Amino acid sequence: MLFLTLNLWRKHFVALLLFFTVIFPTGAYASQENDIAFKLALSKELADVGAAVEFYQERGFEPIWVDRSRDARQRLGALFSAFEDSVAHGLPQGLFDARATRNDIRSILTSADLGVVEGKITRAYLQYAQMIQFGVVRPGAVDEEIKRKRAKIDQRSYLTNLVTSDAQAFFQRIYPQNREYSRLLQEKERLLGIIARGGWGAPVTGGKLQPGDRGQHVVSLRNRLIAMGYLKRTLTNRFDADIQRAVQAFQLDHGMAGDGIVGDGTRAELNKSPEDRLAAILVAMERERWTNFERGDRHVLVNLADFSAKIMNNGRVEFQTRSVVGTNKDDQRSPEFSDEMEHMVINPTWNVPRSIAVKEYLPAFQKDPNAHGYLNMLDASGQIVSRDQVDFATFDEDTFPFDLKQPPSTRNALGLVKFMFPNRHNIYLHDTPSKSLFAREVRAFSHGCIRLQDPFDFGYALLSVQSSDPKGEFHRALNSGVETVIPLDKHVPVHLIYRTAVTKPTGGMTYRRDIYGRDAKILAALVGKGVVITPLAR
Repeated sequence: MLFLTLNLWRKHFVALLLFFTVIFPTGAYASQENDIAFKLALSKELADVGAAVEFYQERGFEPIWVDRSRDARQRLGALFSAFEDSVAHGLPQGLFDARATRNDIRSILTSADLGVVEGKITRAYLQYAQMIQFGVVRPGAVDEEIKRKRAKIDQRSYLTNLVTSDAQAFFQRIYPQNREYSRLLQEKERLLGIIARGGWGAPVTGGKLQPGDRGQHVVSLRNRLIAMGYLKRTLTNRFDADIQRAVQAFQLDHGMAGDGIVGDGTRAELNKSPEDRLAAILVAMERERWTNFERGDRHVLVNLADFSAKIMNNGRVEFQTRSVVGTNKDDQRSPEFSDEMEHMVINPTWNVPRSIAVKEYLPAFQKDPNAHGYLNMLDASGQIVSRDQVDFATFDEDTFPFDLKQPPSTRNALGLVKFMFPNRHNIYLHDTPSKSLFAREVRAFSHGCIRLQDPFDFGYALLSVQSSDPKGEFHRALNSGVETVIPLDKHVPVHLIYRTAVTKPTGGMTYRRDIYGRDAKILAALVGKGVVITPLAR
């Protein structure tokens, strides 16, 4: 974090002291006419911020910023410090302008002017608090598949808490207080330093590079790895074991198979500039603000960009497995949202979503009525209908009247267990018979639901807090062959997120590819609001 030094605080304090000595001589509010002018101007300036007007009414319109009291001076100084630090948090440049606010204060000549400036400062403070707590842009406006609502601050409490707190301490607590956000801030400043020093140098050149290779292309790789902190200084021009280990470490930090060979994919990630990574950090900070709420001590965290599913317990990973997420097609990308897992279903029936039934299976039935014989077709009364009795050519996507279901089996599309957090998006976590997909580096193959590589172990972990024999309980239901619901005694929060930049608790970063292009949209929206990326723009 960038906070004012002691000398800068002294400069603010002396300037404010001189100002208030001139503007607020003793008895400045002795005139009732002046008092009324101040109230009217303040109320008009905040006419569309009802909570703020009520706040001022309750305190008899006593100002909290433009006042000669020591508390007001300290409050204003802390606000100036926060405004000057706002760009470091990835907020729009120039939106929170301490210099402009000082000029507004200096221009005060009348009580009405005092009311206008007091209101403008309060409005700016509330906007700052909203953005730094819950984000600059609205998630759904950036991408409709981000199913999150940006929270809103309680304006009344933010004003009340400000005036009843130490101002400097209050502003140090106003941004997200989790460790991830703090580490992202630190990484942002580190990258700015790297950019100021010229970046990571020349890109990696050549074709495929692997152990045993020699020459200038290996030197370009060596230099890049050294600059990025993956390799100790060396003068070798040979792709030796140290360089291979460095490449493997880089690959693992960037979601790639750690084979230690530089192909097109690894080279593309190596040649990303620090400006590219800084942009990812800014997006990650915005996403942290969108999810700046209580996530639950024990919760399920699915990072779509990382193809992973974890059970988190008080900040540590209790369980982790690979996942398959929605393919990058319309209506199939996995959405982002939060909910609560309520139960698991062992030996599940697959109720085929209508979109899949009419877009994929109906055309197949029109070619061959007996296609996909593992699916039962049911009428409106729930009775199984024989395919021989149906002329599929008479139906289209709008008129197809049947439901499709797949009974429990090892071939079931949901595998042998699904984990339910009922939601309007019809998304859940489940097993799958298609195990080979988990070996892929990029695992976007589903229709939107999340497939788990180790669903049984995931189920044991969930049941471990409510059963003395979680594995036995799970398998007794499994061995019955009958669809069985096992409720979770305590619902578990589930968060489907999309994070291409994640810090490591021990230091350093991990990055993932923007498989759905969502981060590119967020970055464009942030830049459109005035957020800057490079120090030159600052």
